[in-house]
Amino acid sequence: MSRPKRIGIVLAAVAFTGVAAAGVLSRGRAGTHHPMSTDTMGATVGGRVLDDAVDAPGPIRVETVHGADWHVPLSGLLNLDHPVARVAGLTDREEPIQVSFHALHHPTRGTFLVDTGVERLFFEDPDRAVVRGLVARVMHTADMKRIVDTKAWIERQPQPVAGVFLTHLHADHVTGMRDVPSAAQVFVGPGEATSRSVESFFSGPIADRALAGKPPLVEWRFERDPDGSFEGILDVFGDRSVFALHVPGHTPGSVAFVARTPQGPVLLTGDACHTRWGWEHGVEPGSFSHDRPKSAESLARLRRFAERHPRMDVRVGHQSQAPGRSVAATGL
Repeated sequence: MSRPKRIGIVLAAVAFTGVAAAGVLSRGRAGTHHPMSTDTMGATVGGRVLDDAVDAPGPIRVETVHGADWHVPLSGLLNLDHPVARVAGLTDREEPIQVSFHALHHPTRGTFLVDTGVERLFFEDPDRAVVRGLVARVMHTADMKRIVDTKAWIERQPQPVAGVFLTHLHADHVTGMRDVPSAAQVFVGPGEATSRSVESFFSGPIADRALAGKPPLVEWRFERDPDGSFEGILDVFGDRSVFALHVPGHTPGSVAFVARTPQGPVLLTGDACHTRWGWEHGVEPGSFSHDRPKSAESLARLRRFAERHPRMDVRVGHQSQAPGRSVAATGL
């Protein structure tokens, strides 16, 4: 079911509350009602500094954890009206994806997750999961197949998770949050928590449940990149080992990350690009995006960045690098 259809179901349900709901809907809902912190982290840098630093071997170990297999409409993942998609003959269908998270292991700062995978309750007690009820049925979450839940992965780690860097607040990126230790600090992009939208009537309560019991959210404070590479760039730990990149479009506060590892830079696009085919062909996400023109611009910036650094390992939002893992990879 496409994103517009999902939103339509939510709006129809809200309509039963009466005419007064129309005014509330027109104003939208915040991405989450979770408290916000005044803390900050990260130092502003420009694109030239990033380009100069990123190819040098670094101290970060990046572990990508494949949490679950799922499927969603291709029209949400890719703009099927893009000329390249039309030439390729892509049409809407259910597309296999993965729900994953990444662990950034820093030698002195500890382990930070980028997104959160899937919580254990999702599979073992779905009525108590953060995504449940009507929303779970509309999203066809019962079709999700567990590979490793976030709690299982965390239980195997020698040290607690120090924090979580969310690429954005969509359900499939926060559903493992309740399995993260309650002391872990959680970071979000600018406006991600406070920007209002109709869709947040559907996604906001999920984010609220996922974040319950966690510290107040810390918002990345980007300043405009004077070199124009991205909307903003932060040196996360102040040692040029991990950089946060503001890539709005999929959501207002979407963030990508690049880490310097001993083998070279690793780029984590988040949902600035969902699929390997979309990355390789420069086709931005489709109906799942808040602002498609901005989404296209952010994807173009990420691809230009990767072209300047050909050794970069690019890990897109919802498909692995392994050939043949997705229907879209065939281009048929």
